[in-house]
Amino acid sequence: MGDLKDLTVEGFVDVTASDAPAPGGGSVSALAGALAAALAEMVANLTVGKAKYAEVEGEMKELAASGAALRKELVEDIQKDSTSFNLYMDAIGMPKDTDEEKAARREAMQNGLKAAAQVPLSVAETAYKIFPIAEAVVSRGNTNAVTDGLVAAMMARTAVIGALFNVKINLGSIKDEAFVADLSAKVKSLEEQAIAYEQKILKASELSDQLY
Repeated sequence: MGDLKDLTVEGFVDVTASDAPAPGGGSVSALAGALAAALAEMVANLTVGKAKYAEVEGEMKELAASGAALRKELVEDIQKDSTSFNLYMDAIGMPKDTDEEKAARREAMQNGLKAAAQVPLSVAETAYKIFPIAEAVVSRGNTNAVTDGLVAAMMARTAVIGALFNVKINLGSIKDEAFVADLSAKVKSLEEQAIAYEQKILKASELSDQLY
């Protein structure tokens, strides 16, 4: 199988549904983030060039560019998440007949787990950067596309929380206590911020009144 980003939508869904261990929730979270960035970018683009929104045109152009950069980064992360998981799977398959081989295998497994935790943390941190863009396009962007901005915020939350789930499950098997403590603190903070930011954006729209 080639790079996941090159698959069709149907192809990606099919391989996700298969009995292959990857792509899984991490890659899907990265895809959710890419879609969130794309939606926020779209609303900004739909605002540019409209006389009604002339005062925010410069801002919207900048937001569209920022959204495009995040979208491209998260598309690349779809494959990175699966690759990082494969490092751990490769380590499991290493020989373990001698004490030296067992030690090398254990170290490789730990390194694989660390990579499998660090990559989704990076995905979560990148996806979190979508919230300010979504907030801006919901509050000041083309009102005809406000729902797209709201979906961007919800997808961004899914991307962040979903990626962080993958961090947490890998931390449970890592022996490096300092590494675990550092990432656990980052996870907790990012989770709380993502949940609060999504709610803030949704509450700003009358379309989500019934949710709160």
